[in-house]
Amino acid sequence: MQILDLSFNNLEGNISDTESLTKTQYMYLTHNSLSGHIPNWLSIRDSRYQIDLSYNNFTESSDSPSCRENLNLFKSFSGGKTLGLDNCLKNFPCSKDWYSVNINCAGGATAINGIDYEGDEDLGGPAKYFPLRETWETSSTGLFWDTDVTSRDFIAQNVSILRIKNSELYTRARLSPLSLTYYFRCLANGNYTVTLHFAEIVIRDNRSYQSLGRRIFDVYVQEKLELKDFSIQNEAKGVDKAVLRKIKTVVSNKTLTIRFHWAGKGTTATPRRGTYGPLISAISVDSDHKPRVLNSWEKNLKFVVAAVVSVLCLILVILGILWRKGYFRPKPSKEQVLRGLDLQTGFFTFRQMQAATNNFDAANKIGEGGFGAVFMGELLDGTIIAIKKLSSKSKQGDREFLNELGMISGLQHPNVVRLYGCCVEGIQLLLVYEYMENNSLARALFGPKESQLKLDWPTRQKICLGIAKGLAFLHEESSLKVVHRDIKTTNVLLDGDLSAKISDFGLAKFDEEENTHISTRIAGTIGYMAPEYALWGYLTFKADVYSFGIVALEIVTGKNNTKYRPEEDYVCLQDWALVLQQKGNLMELVDPRLGTEFNEEEAIRMTKVALLCTNSSPALRPTMSEVVNMLEGRTLVPELILDPSIFADESRFGAVKDQFNRMQSQSSKTTTITQSSDSTSTALLGSSSTLVEHQ
Repeated sequence: MQILDLSFNNLEGNISDTESLTKTQYMYLTHNSLSGHIPNWLSIRDSRYQIDLSYNNFTESSDSPSCRENLNLFKSFSGGKTLGLDNCLKNFPCSKDWYSVNINCAGGATAINGIDYEGDEDLGGPAKYFPLRETWETSSTGLFWDTDVTSRDFIAQNVSILRIKNSELYTRARLSPLSLTYYFRCLANGNYTVTLHFAEIVIRDNRSYQSLGRRIFDVYVQEKLELKDFSIQNEAKGVDKAVLRKIKTVVSNKTLTIRFHWAGKGTTATPRRGTYGPLISAISVDSDHKPRVLNSWEKNLKFVVAAVVSVLCLILVILGILWRKGYFRPKPSKEQVLRGLDLQTGFFTFRQMQAATNNFDAANKIGEGGFGAVFMGELLDGTIIAIKKLSSKSKQGDREFLNELGMISGLQHPNVVRLYGCCVEGIQLLLVYEYMENNSLARALFGPKESQLKLDWPTRQKICLGIAKGLAFLHEESSLKVVHRDIKTTNVLLDGDLSAKISDFGLAKFDEEENTHISTRIAGTIGYMAPEYALWGYLTFKADVYSFGIVALEIVTGKNNTKYRPEEDYVCLQDWALVLQQKGNLMELVDPRLGTEFNEEEAIRMTKVALLCTNSSPALRPTMSEVVNMLEGRTLVPELILDPSIFADESRFGAVKDQFNRMQSQSSKTTTITQSSDSTSTALLGSSSTLVEHQ
């Protein structure tokens, strides 16, 4: 038996010497009425064993166990319920009566509003009571279930910016899976006010599963239940917000006990396993009647303070008038502008980003794009992330950063890449995303051979359907209707399960439902842009449908649309597919790497859907929800009408070709083209020729 937990059961009797107990690694017998002598075999347990005998009635003797970090003897002896003769405290006699004690739980020493808070940086433990000072100590009981035991289990560390008053008290907090006691000694007897500082810094309140956690516990002061079923998040009305509770109590024997107890309520595995139990950020204990003798200087101090305050108020009034007239008013920084937008995303510090990437070590660099570099990093809680680091020389990247942040911060879907947050400090602009283990679809299909993935047909079908569902969400299901404008294989990322996620919203546009279309500057990638958009800037959701059709063709064939030309007369992959469609030989399109291991019916269906989506007339293209139904086989695929194809009319195709040539010839003046090779495509930024024309 590795773990024995019989806590809070009022058990009576002695502890036996049975062999099964001597091999128990974690033993919790706290809050019972066990008596007799503590067995000798408990005294010789090394640090691998954690034993909690606190709050019992054992008989103290000359050979009783001494204090150790892995043996909790807090209030364990019958004569030591008041701790007057407790061996653990003999080295800390009271030097005087104390009237005030302030503790920054799990944090370092700090001063807040003239009050000095003592540091409490001990790591704690599953069964720990080891006094280190005169005025107070802690007793910790319990083991977090279903998690690996680490040295950081009993301290919570906030990883985001806290925008609350006195944030130094809430950056870290002490945790316990079952019971946590703060015991104060050497206090002057009398009436006291206990102030408990709480802030939920572990559970999140965003729109993800991390917001489902509920931490509920009880608080006892002098063994009297003062707070029952206490929820920090409910009381503070959110996470990362401070909430204080003041409790009146009486000290009669120079001691005060504050105990936080988990009674089994709330959740235990959200946002991750082991997230439960009491959490406390800071504690203040103050006597209601502190003796104080004022000297003559102190008696006159109030007049000095009044004079200083009056002068300061006058100065502030003058400064306020000057401010309202426009003096001293600086231009708001990017950080101030972004924070004022109330975006649904988190904010990270640049120091956190440096720590996550080992100061942006080149070994962590996973790609390069027109906006700058992409790095892989790891947050303090072990979350693997991808970080877009904007280059200070990239004006286009600056625009795309703001656009992408505003777009994707409000989008949550399994087939849309997840944005964790951003970092805006000075000239540093960074976007923080979930990390995609399998890079981009372009790299998997037609990247360098060493980076290509063996994508069987069911996987390709799943990827194509995932892209379609993601676009259907953006176009029809999301509260914010979005046209992506740059759908291509390099902007489709693959996670560890090879599920598709749409990324890179730097060129995306919101669609207003009252408008039939959006007239805008041309932006996108040659070979993926719909003809009506490339020629006339006429933008609707159907532009994304066209781009999806090209991507679907690439998934079927395993070939790049713009780089594959089987013969001189063929312009691109799409042109070849249209010819094979007319000849009734679509099976020739299927990627030869699949051999015969594919579903012929699904392959034909996906190809027909792709060609239907790439019809040059936007009115004849399906919506993305219709595409999903066709790919899943719920509806039939209409027969393709070849006449409207952009390749059926030589003059129209020539117009498109001339338009692209004109854009590229004027790139030094009005057009920006970003190029990156497939070998440097990243888990966040695809590689292809992305064209942006300013009008």
